[in-house]
Amino acid sequence: MSETRTEALARNQLGVGSIVFLVLAAVAPVTVLVVVLPLAMALGNGGGLPVAILIVAAALLLFAVGYAQMTKELTNAGGFYAIAVKGLGKTAGLITGIIATIGYNAFVAGALGTIGFFTGMVVIPELFGGLVLDWFVCGLVLCLIVFLLARSGIHISAVVLGVALVLEIILVLVFTVSVLVQEGFSLSVFTPEVITGGSLWIGLLLAATAFIGFEATALFGEEAKEPRKTIPRATYTAIVVIGLMHAFAAWAMVSSLGTARAQDEALAHLEAGDLTLMLIERHLGPFMVLVALILLVVSLFAAQLAFHNSAGRYLFALGRARVLPSWLAKTNAKGAPERALLVNLVFAVAIAAIFRFVFPELPSILTLVPVGLGFATLAIMIVQAIAALAVVVYYRRRRDPRWWSTCIAPGVGFVALLVFSIMAIVNFSTVAGSEEPYVLVLPWLLVAAVIGGIVYAAVLRSSRPGVYAGLSADLEKFDEELAEAATEHP
Repeated sequence: MSETRTEALARNQLGVGSIVFLVLAAVAPVTVLVVVLPLAMALGNGGGLPVAILIVAAALLLFAVGYAQMTKELTNAGGFYAIAVKGLGKTAGLITGIIATIGYNAFVAGALGTIGFFTGMVVIPELFGGLVLDWFVCGLVLCLIVFLLARSGIHISAVVLGVALVLEIILVLVFTVSVLVQEGFSLSVFTPEVITGGSLWIGLLLAATAFIGFEATALFGEEAKEPRKTIPRATYTAIVVIGLMHAFAAWAMVSSLGTARAQDEALAHLEAGDLTLMLIERHLGPFMVLVALILLVVSLFAAQLAFHNSAGRYLFALGRARVLPSWLAKTNAKGAPERALLVNLVFAVAIAAIFRFVFPELPSILTLVPVGLGFATLAIMIVQAIAALAVVVYYRRRRDPRWWSTCIAPGVGFVALLVFSIMAIVNFSTVAGSEEPYVLVLPWLLVAAVIGGIVYAAVLRSSRPGVYAGLSADLEKFDEELAEAATEHP
């Protein structure tokens, strides 16, 4: 590995655009178009899905109002862990950090299974006349490439993700415009009977899963240019772009299917998972179906890279706070948390290998993916809700006079995120896409994480008080360094 140097990430690497690319890549627009939107349409509120997406975007924007205020005062690679420490105290922050770290690392493991499946068992057979490659081998090779890119520095990741994202957005826009030109958009999606048709609550829940990744903006604060301005702007931009892009894509799909028939059509194609591909072939021709499949792998690769960077930064931040081994808190010559990234790679490969050899006859989409992505989605939703509560509590303790931006807006956002989290727990089989017993018990891991966090915090407080105090001292130390840097280089 590259020679390590400090406990600081590379500074002044990312502007608003670069951070938005990192976040949107994690959201994976083509993956949402092909996988998430058909599922939400089938199991949710059918033709009313575009409005469900806009409702979720509005709720997240309300949360972002307070989130933006907090990121102006706190810039740290710990993301939501750092916010929870500030607002709810060290023990709550430790619990949040544990849940977030487990969630992001699980996401990378699940994504290895996803990209391995679609590459080896879908795209390569299409391109090479039926040749099928093992999903684990494909996922391993692509995951190694992701690690090499991530260790080369966050600016390299931003460039790669930017190219991938542009290609994804072009496909989504071409499909959306083609439906608009050929058939027009149906305004009936905005009628109350359509919006509330089917299950609006499931529609909102699955729409919320399509935004997972937006919260990572704060993780890149230490590497951002003028982070107190860049992070809030990137957060608002990411939510607006994600919301509009998903809503218009869903609107195009509903308009093509017919508002009244949308849910039935989505249900009919649910098992095959080919609803979006069928619509792309209808409006753009069979060649674009192949392009869509290739871009699906590109999308998954970009998401893998984005979440790999996020997971590494949580490990790095907790290592620097001495909650995890301090060995994780060293960066390489490029300012990348190489050791933390390596740990995430080893974890993801080890989990994937277990599923590969325990279930040798089953594709990863039925085994590893529900475990990794389902559990990670739930964990990240809960972390978002904790952070929203932390923002409100932090500013109320300070008796901040800005009621709208520090209480009302983030408070409503917290309620929405709490509802999404509870719904995700109650409907975990839908979120994970599996009814297997080993999948359904996963939410109990979060209960174990909470209990473990409380016990670990008590142990630190009594036997390692310096480390316990460091949970907040690390944040304050970086804020002071950032302020000094801003003074020296205005």
